[in-house]
Amino acid sequence: MAPTKNITHRKNYSSLLLALLITAVIVAACGGAAPAAAPEQPAPAEEAMPQQKAQSDEAMAEDAMTEDTMADEAMADDAMIEKEAMADHATTDQETMADDAMAEQDAMTDETMAENEAMADEAMADNAMAESEPADLPAWYNIELTNVNTGEIFKIADFHNKVVLVETMAVWCSNCLRQQREVLALHSQLGDQPDLVSVAIDIDPNEDNETLKAHTDKNGFDWVYAVAPGEVASEIGQLYGGQFLNPPATPMLIIDRQGQAHPLEFGPKSAQTLQEALAPFLSEEG
Repeated sequence: MAPTKNITHRKNYSSLLLALLITAVIVAACGGAAPAAAPEQPAPAEEAMPQQKAQSDEAMAEDAMTEDTMADEAMADDAMIEKEAMADHATTDQETMADDAMAEQDAMTDETMAENEAMADEAMADNAMAESEPADLPAWYNIELTNVNTGEIFKIADFHNKVVLVETMAVWCSNCLRQQREVLALHSQLGDQPDLVSVAIDIDPNEDNETLKAHTDKNGFDWVYAVAPGEVASEIGQLYGGQFLNPPATPMLIIDRQGQAHPLEFGPKSAQTLQEALAPFLSEEG
């Protein structure tokens, strides 16, 4: 058994030598192979850390740039919004100013129209009054007199468009006193009659305002009383006859709304007679 084992060992050795020989021949034929490159060893930790730091710095820089870009965009958006808001505000202000200007112009136009209408109405009223007033009114209508009961200055012309009952009288005249008491009764019968004015004119040149005022106070005569200047008494006598300067004749006349005088009959007249005489003139429209 030992010789067989040796033979096997020699065969294995011969095969190994043959394999080495073949390998050498192949290497020689190829001109020699370069030694196999050693496997790449991982970079030491000291080299990896700077690289990681650089990558981290680069990432932070990119993040910073992104944040800056976003901030710039946000600022740009805010600026755009603010600009639009300012534009809207300016537009609103302009519209408000325009509305105010239009409202003011409309108000001025309305005011101007109202003033024009008022002026037109006033002009029409003046024209109507001028047309209704006779051109030949007596001069004494425009002479100023003093109402002794109130101290007010007036003119017969002031009572235009009213009915005026005029009596010429004197304080000493008993017929005049009787007639004036009938006028007092007339006022009581008619009540408040704004279209009727009673005027008693003292034509005695020897009597004055104090004398006449004492007369009205004593008898409770509260309508218009006045002392006639000479020119008034004179024109009344010329226009309506000498009897109007004779107090005991109790002369009276009615001046209608157009200013025309209508003398009444002489002698004392009752309140009823006076009311009947006045009625057609008071029923006329002013």
